[in-house]
Amino acid sequence: MVADSFDLLLLAPINPGPTRFSDTAGEANSVIDLMFLRCGSTELDRHFILPDYRLSSDHAPLTINIPIGDEIVQSTKLSVVPGSDQEKDFIKDVISNLQVLDTSNIDSVENLNLVVNCLGSIIEQMWFKNAKRTKISKHSKQWWLQSCSLAINKYRASRSRENWKTFKSTVKETKRSFFDNKIHEIANSRCGPWELMNWVKKRRLPVTEAIKFNGSPCLSLDSLWNALHNSFNNALHHQIDVNILNEIERKPHQSWSPFSSHEFKSAILKCTNSSAPGPDKMSWRHWKLIFTNDDCLSKIINIADACINLGHWPEYFKISTTVVIPKPNKQLYDNLKAFHPIVLLNSLSKLIKKAIAKRLQFTVAANDFIHPCQLGGLKFKSTADTGIALTHIV
Repeated sequence: MVADSFDLLLLAPINPGPTRFSDTAGEANSVIDLMFLRCGSTELDRHFILPDYRLSSDHAPLTINIPIGDEIVQSTKLSVVPGSDQEKDFIKDVISNLQVLDTSNIDSVENLNLVVNCLGSIIEQMWFKNAKRTKISKHSKQWWLQSCSLAINKYRASRSRENWKTFKSTVKETKRSFFDNKIHEIANSRCGPWELMNWVKKRRLPVTEAIKFNGSPCLSLDSLWNALHNSFNNALHHQIDVNILNEIERKPHQSWSPFSSHEFKSAILKCTNSSAPGPDKMSWRHWKLIFTNDDCLSKIINIADACINLGHWPEYFKISTTVVIPKPNKQLYDNLKAFHPIVLLNSLSKLIKKAIAKRLQFTVAANDFIHPCQLGGLKFKSTADTGIALTHIV
C-alpha cells in the first residue's frame, strides 16, 4: 500500500536468482530481498543481483545504476546593488530615456499598450546595461558594498596589518549605516517596531515530505506544477453571473478627474523599500528616485490617466512572479494547504492601483456608498472600531 502511494512496483532483477544463501547444509537458498522501483521508468527499473560480491555475508547485494547527468548550478546572478554607482547610473539612464518617451497623445488601446511596452523595454535594457554579475554564496550579505570589496582586496594584496584594520573599520561603518537605515525605515513605516522583533527574522525551512495532490505524490516538476495550478488557480475560467449587479441601486455618474502629482507622491511615500520587486526588478526605492524628476512623474501620470479613460489595463501590468512559501508551525508539509503563494507584480502597476484605490475610497466614503458596518479595508478604521461596534451596536 505504501509502495502504491509512491507509484512504485515490485520488479524482477535482470538476472533472477537467490538473494540469501544458507549456511546450513541441505537448506535451500531463498529470495527475501526485494526492490521496489519507479513504475514505467526507463532508467530506474533495472536492477541486478551480485552473488559474487556477498563475501562473508549470507545476503547478495542488489544494485541499480542511477544515471546522473551534468547539472548546471547557477553560481552567479545579475544585480544592481542598492547605493552603488551602478544603481545611480541605472536611475540616470531610466530618467533620461523616460523623458523622451511620448505619452502626450494616448488616444487608443493600441497606443497605450505600445507606450507601456516601450516603458518596459527601457527598464529592461537599462537594467541589463548597469547590472553587475555577482557570485552567489552563503556568505553574501545585503550590507556588503563596493567599498568593502576594495578594502578586502587591498588587504589580500599587501597582507599588512594597517590594511586589515582599514578593512575591519570599513565593514563596521558599512554595517552600522545599513542597519541604522533599516531601523529608521521600519520605525517610520506602517509596520512599526514589531518588525524589529526576533519572531519576524528568517527561520530555517521545515522538513518537507513529498507533496500529495488528489491522493498521489508529486514526483516530477510537471505533476507539481499541475497540483499548484489546480489548487491556487481553481477559480480560473469560472463563469460569473454579472446580472447580480443589476440589483445594486443606481447612482449618478461622476466624472473622473486626472491624477495629480501629489496623489502619486503620497502613494509611493508609504511604500517600504524592503518590498520584493516584480519581474521588472524595479523596487519602490527606484521609483522614489525616478519621481524626483517632474518630467518622469508626469509621464507616469499620463499613462495612469490613459488606463482610466480607455478602460484598459495593459498586459505589462499583469505580468507577475509567484513565489510559494511554507506556512509556519505546520506539523506536516505534504499537502498544498501548508503553503502560501505570493504574487509579485511589477511595481508600477501596484503604484497606479494604489492611487486608484485611494481615489475610489475617498469618493465612496464622501458619498455614503459604504455601509456603516463595513470596517475592513478602510482607512482610519481599526480593530478598536470593530470592538466598539460589537460592544455598543451588536
